[in-house]
Amino acid sequence: MSSNIRVAVVTGGNKGIGLAIVRDLCQQFSGDVMLTARDVARGQAAVQQLQAEGLSPRFHQLDIDDLGSIRALRDFLLKEYGGLNVLVNNAGIAFKSRVVNVSSTESVRALNNCSPELQQKFKSETITEEELVGLMNKFVEDTKNGVHKKEGWPSTAYGVTKIGVTVLSRIYARKLSEQRAGDKILLNACCPGWVRTDMAGPKAPKSPEEGAETPVYLALLPSDAEGPHGQFVSEKKVVEWGVPP
Repeated sequence: MSSNIRVAVVTGGNKGIGLAIVRDLCQQFSGDVMLTARDVARGQAAVQQLQAEGLSPRFHQLDIDDLGSIRALRDFLLKEYGGLNVLVNNAGIAFKSRVVNVSSTESVRALNNCSPELQQKFKSETITEEELVGLMNKFVEDTKNGVHKKEGWPSTAYGVTKIGVTVLSRIYARKLSEQRAGDKILLNACCPGWVRTDMAGPKAPKSPEEGAETPVYLALLPSDAEGPHGQFVSEKKVVEWGVPP
């Protein structure tokens, strides 16, 4: 076990912003960088691409929709490193120390297009994970039944999913502050900006490298940093949750 070696894990690291984050961490993080991807061949191809650039990422398969896959990565990290130092969540799970969940300012826009009742729930400082899951499931059902507008939802599934990412980040950060304050774990959600990726298309103004800047900034917060924590961050600045961009 290499418990004296720090390790950073990037989910969805085989392309786009995730790949750019892996590249930056390989250059700036003092430890091993683990590129993870659902598809083994694509993940290994991304590792080979970075190796050709003179970098040395490691690879581990991870399907965030597969509990067995998540547990396999967890067990590997515990065996090899004794845990995890940095997680950049380009796709979605959580471990320790510095956790960065990639969200979007679309979550703020979607929130402000929700009904006042839904906005109050999503902005609550006491909302629980169970309550959030219930709201996300309600959005799915209301959309299936064609009543989402009547029930106060915006017409953007992407925006609502990013509300979920941001609010869940706030919930986990609150739990960490309450239960593990001494571990100095900092967890934040961030927006990388409008980035030229497969999803956003070629007209987006930012390159993947530029999109990686804020996630990497949060991942590399110094060991004595006390914040940001439980915040939504854009362009390396804290943005008040729910305030229109």
